Amino acid sequence: MANTTTTADLQFPSELVTEMFDTVKGHSSLANLCASKPMPFSGVREFVFSMDGEAEIVGEGGQKSPNDAAFTPVTITPVKFIYQHRVTDEFLKMSDEQRLPYLQAFADGFAKKIARGLDIAALHGINPKTGLASNVVGTNHFDSIVTQTATYTSGTSVADDVLDTAIHTVLGNDREVSGMAMSPIYGQYMSQIKVNGVVQYPEFRFGGAPASFAGMGLDINGTVNKKLAAATSRDLVVIGDFTNAFRWGYAENIPLEIIEYGDPDGQGDLKRQNQIELRSEAYIGWGILDARSFVRVVDTVTAGETA
Repeated sequence: MANTTTTADLQFPSELVTEMFDTVKGHSSLANLCASKPMPFSGVREFVFSMDGEAEIVGEGGQKSPNDAAFTPVTITPVKFIYQHRVTDEFLKMSDEQRLPYLQAFADGFAKKIARGLDIAALHGINPKTGLASNVVGTNHFDSIVTQTATYTSGTSVADDVLDTAIHTVLGNDREVSGMAMSPIYGQYMSQIKVNGVVQYPEFRFGGAPASFAGMGLDINGTVNKKLAAATSRDLVVIGDFTNAFRWGYAENIPLEIIEYGDPDGQGDLKRQNQIELRSEAYIGWGILDARSFVRVVDTVTAGETA
C-alpha cells in the first residue's frame, strides 16, 4: 500500500506538548511465555540432545543392545525488523523538551510493534507489514514446524475438552507443558462454557485475560489467530513447553535513529522535501527446538476471511 502522507501532515504544533495519547497497542505472547536470551548477529546453533528408549537390564555375560541418542542442531539466525516514518525537518529546530514526548512515543510504539511482529513472524511466518509469507522467515515458524494439531469445530466441540486433548498430546510425547498462547476468539469460547447454567471459567468472561490457567502460563493475544489470506485454517491456541523448547532473543535493538540525508524509504530526497526520517530497528532471532513439545489448536475458515 502506498504511503500517502504529505509534509503538511507531519507538521508539529507550536505550543509545547508534554503528554501524548498513544493509540499503539500490542505485546508478544512468545516473549511473555519465554524469557529472551542474548543473540549474536551471526546466529547460534542450539543442540537438542535426545535419548530415545529406556535403560536396559543386562544379565552377567549378556549382550548389550544399542540405544538411539542424538544431537540435533537447530540454527537460529536473527531477522531485521524495522519501522520508520518521515516528519518535517522543523523537528531538528525544536528544543529537547519539545522533542522528548515525540521521541518517547515513537520508541514506545516501536517496542509494541516489534513485540507484535515477533509473534506474527514466529507463529505464522508472515511479514507483519504486508500480511504475506516472509521469504526471510521461510519455514522457521510454528505453523510450519509444529504439525501436531487439535481441531475445534464450531457448534460441536467443547473448548476445554479440546485444550485437554492438546495438552495430553504433548504429555503423551513425554514432554512438558509450560504455557499456552490463546486467541481472544478462544477466550470467548472458554467464557461460554456452562454446566447446569453455571459459568465454569468466569475469568474469561467480559474479555478477561488471565495470566495463568490450570497451573500454567497463559497469554491472550490477537496475534495468535493471524493467518495468510489464502489459508483455510487458523490457530486458536498454541500449547506447549515454551520455557525449554523455544528460544528467542535480540542481537541488537536500536530504539530510535534520526536520519537527515538521502532517500531511506524510496519517497524522495529528504533535504529536497524538508523532511527527516525517524527509524527504529531490531534484530531478533528465534527457534523451535522440539516440535513434539507443542500442539496447535486450529479451526477451519473460508479462504480470504480476515483473521
